[in-house]
Amino acid sequence: MATARRHAGEQLAEWGVDDATAFNTQLIVSELVTNALRYGAPPIEVRLIRDRMLTCEVRDAGQAAPHLRHARVADEGGRGLFIAAELAQSWGVRYVNSGKMVWTEQALADDR
Repeated sequence: MATARRHAGEQLAEWGVDDATAFNTQLIVSELVTNALRYGAPPIEVRLIRDRMLTCEVRDAGQAAPHLRHARVADEGGRGLFIAAELAQSWGVRYVNSGKMVWTEQALADDR
């Protein structure tokens, strides 16, 4: 998770993405990769796409559908997808031949 977050941060810095969006994207990457490691299957791939929106995709070989949960205060886990969904403008899951891809989209600042 830390490696994926670091690589995402480096790419976002290279693109000149604003600090708030970069922070949120690194958190999204961390949460989605954690979910892929915990509930998915290798290999796990992360892809960031900078176009009109900033898209984050995390693919794994598992077929199990992710579930958006509202964890209780005392729960130690179960917030990853909820956090990603709260930080992104939109999110979803695509099933591909080799597993699934969870994606999020965020608006980019106008000062590119």
